[in-house]
Amino acid sequence: MDFDNLLEQLNRFGGDDAWVYQIFIVVFFVLLMNFILMRVLTRIGRRFKKTKNAWDDAFLTALRRPLRLLIWVVGISLAAQIAKGVSDAVIFTAIAPIRDVGVIAAITWFLIRFIKAAEQNILEAGHAAGKEVDKTTADAISRLLRISVLITSTLVAIQTLGFSISGVLAFGGIGGIAIGFAAKDLLSNFFGGLMIFLDRPFAVGDWIRSPDRDIEGTVEAIGWRLTRIRTFDKRPLYIPNSVFANIAVENPSRMTHRRIYETIGIRYDDIDNLDSIVQDVKAMLQNHSGIDSSQGLMVNFNQYNASSLDFFIYTFTKTTVWADFHVVKQDVLLQINAIISGYGAEIAFPTSTIHMAEPLSCQPQES
Repeated sequence: MDFDNLLEQLNRFGGDDAWVYQIFIVVFFVLLMNFILMRVLTRIGRRFKKTKNAWDDAFLTALRRPLRLLIWVVGISLAAQIAKGVSDAVIFTAIAPIRDVGVIAAITWFLIRFIKAAEQNILEAGHAAGKEVDKTTADAISRLLRISVLITSTLVAIQTLGFSISGVLAFGGIGGIAIGFAAKDLLSNFFGGLMIFLDRPFAVGDWIRSPDRDIEGTVEAIGWRLTRIRTFDKRPLYIPNSVFANIAVENPSRMTHRRIYETIGIRYDDIDNLDSIVQDVKAMLQNHSGIDSSQGLMVNFNQYNASSLDFFIYTFTKTTVWADFHVVKQDVLLQINAIISGYGAEIAFPTSTIHMAEPLSCQPQES
């Protein structure tokens, strides 16, 4: 926009002494433009809502407020230019740089809002299509893009204000060393969060636990400094990201199957039926709808115990859902009991038998 030509046009209204009217015209024009803009954007928004494309809605939503800011920045800077003609205040010498910084801020605000809206659209589109979208990766990419936009716009704004970027970067290099020593823990947590986003040992919604620390629960949020975990007793647990670089993390949410590993004992009196019981239990597991026999299935007699003959079952369920797993396991155990009872056998419990060398005499002794 050529501000000099625009000012020349405004100076025709009332001559050199009419600067107040000129500023009034500029402010009125800015308000009118905002009013017209909002009406136009509202009508366009109604049309966009009727389309199946979600990107036009995101673009329009991100554009509204930054565009209003841009209009006000241009209008106020134009009014300040008019006031500069009748005043020698030093503050008016900064009109052009402030206007340029305002334009950069409006563009930056639009880009940040659009990136955030795009992230939301990607997640919603994935859920609507029935596809699994990695929320953690989407959030990480969105944050990196926003940080890149902020850093770039800051450097451009600094250059616009008349400072040398090379000098700022040189100072930043020296200052970065001092800040690195002062904020060592903060930086380690930042890079720890970056490694979580890159390596993805877990994501939001995963159930994780650590054998090295008393950590177990569901991941609710992964930030640049902290990861928030909700324990199973519903307490929030805030863990610095640098901790995950030094501990082993187990992610049960990514297991492919759940294991059933139980030992069952029958009485010694039922040893003649033991082989048949073991074979029938194995056949039952092979035909069970909730058991995946391709993952390994073992049923074997393995121990003469103190008061029982023990055999074990080792198999895997098809489901990994905790509640469904216990339903399958309960059915398996009840069917094993039915097989044992079908042979007239019983599940053993601890007993003791006392053998006497000679029978006790109950006759009274003579005195």
